Amino acid sequence: MFDGFEVFDIPTTDSTVHGRRGGNGPPVLLLHGMPETHLMWHRVAPRLAERFTVVATDLRGFGDSGTPPSTPDHAPYSMRRVAEEQVEVMRLLGYDSFAVVGHDRGGRCAYRMALDRPETVTRLAVLDIVPTGDAFGRADMAFCLGFWLWSFLAAPEPVPERLLGPAPEVIVDHMLDGLSEVPDSFPAPIRAEYVAKLSPPETIHAICEQYRAAATLDYQQDEADQVDGGPIAGGHFLPEEAPDETLRHLLPFLA
Repeated sequence: MFDGFEVFDIPTTDSTVHGRRGGNGPPVLLLHGMPETHLMWHRVAPRLAERFTVVATDLRGFGDSGTPPSTPDHAPYSMRRVAEEQVEVMRLLGYDSFAVVGHDRGGRCAYRMALDRPETVTRLAVLDIVPTGDAFGRADMAFCLGFWLWSFLAAPEPVPERLLGPAPEVIVDHMLDGLSEVPDSFPAPIRAEYVAKLSPPETIHAICEQYRAAATLDYQQDEADQVDGGPIAGGHFLPEEAPDETLRHLLPFLA
């Protein structure tokens, strides 16, 4: 898994970012979703590395990346800050501009990066989301029942932290099973790794802070960037479920 990739832990302005790098060619940054880590790209990254320099990272608060202290306004976990940290990591790796592919939470990070730092992002692929502002602005009964985790994880501290802490595997299995009905999309060792990385109390708190930021700062910033219905668009590909389909769409786009 990730054969030929180097592992790194890079200090940033106020934290650290964990990830892997491999391949040769134009740089591409891969950003994961919830409840995953950069491991979600294990079927796609090696094949992209045949044509690109691929960097796959854990977002702030996830996996083995840092969990810096938050603030009352949740700003350290806003997508604006998460995206800026990823830009910092890429610059430290030697890339002033690069393509970005983001799934789920990583997709939100990716489009925020493109909006805030358009000179940095050469190509943008956003998978499996609509913008946070649109999601909250158009929320109805179906959204509330289908995406209740948005409200649950954004609830005031320490309610979600205390409820999630004793059984993180329940959330991981619930979310993964909801993402795909294809057998073996998430093999047992992959699921176990996601559970292990979601288990530390500081990680649970950091992820809750990210969802609190989504319901406040991210929503406000998305709304401020809306122009004629919004400049943000995406597609539906789940790399762990259908790596061939994901690559079929991504390769022409990134070239």
